[in-house]
Amino acid sequence: MSSLSVAWLNLISLHVSAFLFAYLTTLSVMPVTREEKRGEKAWEECARLRSISFVFAGIMILNTILWAWFPVPEISWALSPDPMFGIIIGVIIGVPCFIILIIAMRDAGKEMHAPQKGIQLHGGIYKRLRHPGAVGEMPLYVVIALFVNSLFLSVWMTVFILVFTPIHIYYEEKDLLKRFGEVYSEYRKKTPAVFPGFKRRRSEES
Repeated sequence: MSSLSVAWLNLISLHVSAFLFAYLTTLSVMPVTREEKRGEKAWEECARLRSISFVFAGIMILNTILWAWFPVPEISWALSPDPMFGIIIGVIIGVPCFIILIIAMRDAGKEMHAPQKGIQLHGGIYKRLRHPGAVGEMPLYVVIALFVNSLFLSVWMTVFILVFTPIHIYYEEKDLLKRFGEVYSEYRKKTPAVFPGFKRRRSEES
């Protein structure tokens, strides 16, 4: 198989994996909604869906790294003539995001990996942000593209997270409102979703 064929297969794999990651991850944060039709087993199904989504996230990362050796010639634009530029910007973005992700994982506990029935709202960093996991995780996909020094992948990943993240949050919060009711509704009014210090206006809650 030629390197050009590998490059195109890698690009196709990136697109497919990104779609499956987004789709399965979103399904995995809707246990209450799924339980209405599928019963108690919905919680175990959501746990499995999240585990599978992690696999596709790993494939996305692998596809991005492989781009360094197998770029598609027509779109193999360098982010900068100096590869260190992307690495420096990536570190500046990646380090704080990684720290936020680790804190979010600590404060969410098992819920980060699988939905847990009967738990209360998380504390810690979740008192300041409703979705710190997304704040920490999503930019890291852009960071990897920056490390590869690919303008195409950097833009592609940025568009991906800007489209996927709001959709994911929308469906997750619909389920959380079913799960926690008025408690979560009040929590949303007081706590910003992803930007510290930015609170939703009451008119947006209707």
